[in-house]
Formats: sequence, structure tokens, C-alpha cells
Amino acid sequence: MTKENLYLCMGSACHQLGVYEVLPRLQELIIRYELKEKIELKGSFCLETCSVGIVMKFKEKVFTKITPENIEAKFSEEILPSILAVVE
Repeated sequence: MTKENLYLCMGSACHQLGVYEVLPRLQELIIRYELKEKIELKGSFCLETCSVGIVMKFKEKVFTKITPENIEAKFSEEILPSILAVVE
């Protein structure tokens, strides 16, 4: 099975907003939801939406306004459904 890529912006604006606090939480969520064999988390340089907080991209869907405080809610409410719709 080919893994789908989940991109997390690691650009300077996202860095200043706390992406390095989001990253370990995101890795934990991928393990918790048993997605390690289905998706690959990749760092990305600027995803060109710097004004809307930390950004992630899966396929053509862009997720914005991610923070260290809301990553779990954003993941379960927005990101996870998009991933499951594609990989299952």
C-alpha cells in the first residue's frame, strides 16, 4: 500500500507560531489513530498561507489556524475525516 503524504508547514512564520510544539502532538495522534501505515508526515517549506496560522495540507485540502492548543481538536474534527475518506 502506498502511503499518502500529510504535509506540515515548517516555514519561518509557522515556526514562530509554535509548529515545533505541534509536531510531537501530531506524531502522537498519527500513532493513536493507527495511521502510521497509511500516511506519512512530511515537513514542508512555506505552504503560502502564512497569515492564517500553522498550516497542514493533505491532498488538495489545506488546514489552517492550527495551534499547539487546538491540534487535537483540529485533527479529530477536520484532518482525520479527510484522511479516512481517502485511505480506507
